[in-house]
Amino acid sequence: MLPLDGITVVSLEHAVAAPFCTRQLADYGARVIKVERPGSGDFARGYDETVLGMSSHFVWLNRGKESLTLDLKQAAALAVLEKLIKTADVLVQNLAPGAASRMGLDYATLAEKHPRLIVADISGYGDNGPYRDKKAYDILIQAEAGLVGITGGPTEPARCGVSVADIAAGMYAYSGILTALIQRGKTGRGTRVEVSMLEALGEWMGYALNFGHYGGKAPGRNGAAHPAIAPYGPHRAGDGGEVIFGLQNEREWTIFCGEVLGQAELAGDERFASNSRRVANRAVLTGLIEAALAGMSCAQVVDKLDAAGIASGRMNDIEDVWNHPQLKARGRWRDIGSSAGTIQALLPPANLEGIAPSMGDIPAVGQHTEQLLSELGYGTGEISAMRGSGAI
Repeated sequence: MLPLDGITVVSLEHAVAAPFCTRQLADYGARVIKVERPGSGDFARGYDETVLGMSSHFVWLNRGKESLTLDLKQAAALAVLEKLIKTADVLVQNLAPGAASRMGLDYATLAEKHPRLIVADISGYGDNGPYRDKKAYDILIQAEAGLVGITGGPTEPARCGVSVADIAAGMYAYSGILTALIQRGKTGRGTRVEVSMLEALGEWMGYALNFGHYGGKAPGRNGAAHPAIAPYGPHRAGDGGEVIFGLQNEREWTIFCGEVLGQAELAGDERFASNSRRVANRAVLTGLIEAALAGMSCAQVVDKLDAAGIASGRMNDIEDVWNHPQLKARGRWRDIGSSAGTIQALLPPANLEGIAPSMGDIPAVGQHTEQLLSELGYGTGEISAMRGSGAI
């Protein structure tokens, strides 16, 4: 048995945040029924066609789910959803602000009829406050939460290269649902889990918020360098490549100067006698370091850093990560199915001893509609009628 076997999740989801949440649940055994628009489905299916003709976002976020198509503007489709919710343990939604409430799918309404139901609402800004009705795309939340302002180089801010606001919200919804399931096991009652993208990413900004508010100045934009530690970030070697390394304390600084740079006397230089001084003189320090590394290749620099016990990493591109020797050695890739063929996907990062995640197939739009309607008691004629009217 997988840990979440027997848990049924109905999800009115699209894009990234809610699908990321429910995929975690599906990986560990929950039955996740994804409600999509008839015909087009989740609009994330159309973001690109890079994975055997499928969207790279969609294949990442939707393995192991069942796809049910419903036009929730039609009464017949809403009746199907109501029957489905009766069978569910969890309802997840990240519809537009207010949409769930207008359909009677808010927790207050549902809890009266289904007291054991857990309802997880994911939104951009939460269900009250002046920003409640604003559209909330990942880049907008990155900007509102201050992440864009501290990311990038000195002259130009930048968004994070992946959808961190969506991912943060999805992960907090996932952990919130698991917490609610534990609570329900004690009390017998469900509850509401509410997650906003702004608050999720705001939590991840904790260091920067403390540093800026109490220090009077936000962390600087230093590209891939650390704003508050030096040396910490990419440095160019003699072959033109870059190695990323970082020092955490004065003991490491002394070792680094002697064993990596071959300049033990640098450790006593007053300009670099503490981390704060090294940060203040970062440009000069970087020049001295890169001059010392000019006679070495990236591989030689990494060897010296490893021998000295200094943390380092390579500046990998996407193919380097796909073929990473550590991921290969740990057997992290699995084949999963789809209507377009077999693709590879990484295992979930949380490894549970003796438990293999399900890693199910990626569903086609509406692939499970007729099966699910049959389970709910609908006959062939009723299903045909609903298909004819566009309700499914």
